Amino acid sequence: MTGRIICSVSGFYTVDIGAETVLCHARGIFRKRGIAPLTGDFVTIVRNADGSGSITEVSERKNELVRPPVCNIDTLLILISEATPRTDPFVIDKMAAMAAWRGVEVVLFLNKCDLAPGELYWDIYRQTGFPVLRGSALTGDGVEALWPLISGKCIALAGNSGVGKSELMGALDGSRTYKTGEVSERLGRGRHTTRHVELARLPNGVLAADTPGFAALDTLETIPPVELGSCFPEFRPYLSECRFAGCLHGEGQKDCAVRNAVEAGSIGASRYASYLRLLTESM
Repeated sequence: MTGRIICSVSGFYTVDIGAETVLCHARGIFRKRGIAPLTGDFVTIVRNADGSGSITEVSERKNELVRPPVCNIDTLLILISEATPRTDPFVIDKMAAMAAWRGVEVVLFLNKCDLAPGELYWDIYRQTGFPVLRGSALTGDGVEALWPLISGKCIALAGNSGVGKSELMGALDGSRTYKTGEVSERLGRGRHTTRHVELARLPNGVLAADTPGFAALDTLETIPPVELGSCFPEFRPYLSECRFAGCLHGEGQKDCAVRNAVEAGSIGASRYASYLRLLTESM
């Protein structure tokens, strides 16, 4: 029978087969192949006499993330905030670029607008080409507008610890039962409240992974420099307009249409600064 891994903890895998879930082990052949099943995997299992299961096959993945450890994600819902803890724009840009490169849709939710309206981030990101919404997971403001973007999809909620991921999960499923952490006033950071990645069934056919706080979003690979520009949606109209083929759109590039667009204000300076930093990291 086939199903999907919705939770993985210490070598145990909870597989949703439709009518029920089955607690499974992975067969030893996966260790020999160097394969570790992940939350989000589509798998084939066999039932054991005691009612448990064994994973016999793992289907090919369309994408795979290292941090958070999850695969086959349709949409990355990135929570950001100008309230405590304030999100670093470079972290936002790196996560969004890595997701876009792996074929994962990106949606940005500017949270805690009841505490800080977030005008700076709103001005930066509403011109990027990514859908950007704003509101408050705590009050429920703006949450309803997310449904057209996520219905029927497998999504991962990501954002620095304390930004409100667990609160948003509660708002999306109509409850307030998700555990939320305190924000350390001394450090300005949230305490981790999610210990592993688990796919939760939400209304409108949504599977959602509530993920631990992170310093960055990692895939198994680094974005090649020649492909980095296409991971910034607002760069795409200009990529073919550069004078020289293979232009990396750096500060020293001559007749670069992307850099000209930055100087003209068509591409935000903050986003271009993040691009240059990612370009340096990828070379």
